[in-house]
Amino acid sequence: MPGASAERASRRAVPRPVRADWVSKTLAGLLLGFSLANVASGLLMTRLRDVPLEVSGQLAMWLMPPVWLLVLSLVYFFSSGARAWAWLLGANALALGGWWLLAPGSPA
Repeated sequence: MPGASAERASRRAVPRPVRADWVSKTLAGLLLGFSLANVASGLLMTRLRDVPLEVSGQLAMWLMPPVWLLVLSLVYFFSSGARAWAWLLGANALALGGWWLLAPGSPA
């Protein structure tokens, strides 16, 4: 059976092709991840109304890069680019809805 194990090893050595939808996933992470990070920053600002602007502005500013990079890193776990766009659009819609409800002066 030495021939069978060599055949299995040669099959494992063949690299899998890169999927063509990595561009779509990257664009979803870049564009919708930025939007989601921006809304997360806005949500934080709605919660920090009593904190001085110098502090709350810094906190909101420093929240942006980690959220954006987290989304950009995790977007490659989606099975397709279309799923990445759909889920991130949904997350953005939920976050914007939350911001709309919590923003000062909102009708809710």
